[in-house]
Amino acid sequence: MVAGSPALLLLLSLGLCCTSAQGHRYAMAVRFLNRSMKHPKEGQRLELECVNYNSDNGVFWIRLDKDENLHFIVYISKYSWTTFPGNKGASSQFEGSKQGSSYRLVVKNFSARDQGIYFCIANIHPMLHFSTGQRAFFPVPTTTAAPTTVTATTQSSQLTKKDISRHSPDPGTSKEITQNSICNVFLWVRVAGTCFLILTAMTITIMHCQRTKLTVNKQRCIAAQQKAHRRPPQASH
Repeated sequence: MVAGSPALLLLLSLGLCCTSAQGHRYAMAVRFLNRSMKHPKEGQRLELECVNYNSDNGVFWIRLDKDENLHFIVYISKYSWTTFPGNKGASSQFEGSKQGSSYRLVVKNFSARDQGIYFCIANIHPMLHFSTGQRAFFPVPTTTAAPTTVTATTQSSQLTKKDISRHSPDPGTSKEITQNSICNVFLWVRVAGTCFLILTAMTITIMHCQRTKLTVNKQRCIAAQQKAHRRPPQASH
């Protein structure tokens, strides 16, 4: 899911390509502003920054949730102007700004619905450049109970591993799924945009042909009337 008209305008821009940020001179990265932070907490003011080495271009902030749905958050211009979903200039949930060469996003009151992987995207002609993703999830709760038997200890260990693996997927797999999900969204919207342009061109062509046909018929009628008026009167006997 992608919300917000600025995001739709971005997605419908034809001729743009998906490209990875790694190994490129315009490499971007998203990270917590507080370097020592590992996991955000409930109700915390979470601050993230997007380091963009071409600071003359604005960036889009998006979030990929647990269900692999994309959510547009805000567009921040190089002048620190912000555009939130619905073409709004402010949000009760987020803040956006440009500080030096970094673009910052603030989640005012972090909650369960804000969990996900955060990315920033820059439109550096002629391609879209994606940052690395920053995971923002609550820490996995761990419960320690005194084992009574060896069997109970083994079962507890297996349960803990399953819980951890369920909440913390393999980094390599998560990164691959993330890149594929984002690129799939962009590719499908580009196809839809192309179909829309083709349909628009066909409509314009049909209207033009109909208008031309009406003009030709009108000219024929005028010519016939003029010819009828120019006929000499017949002599009476």
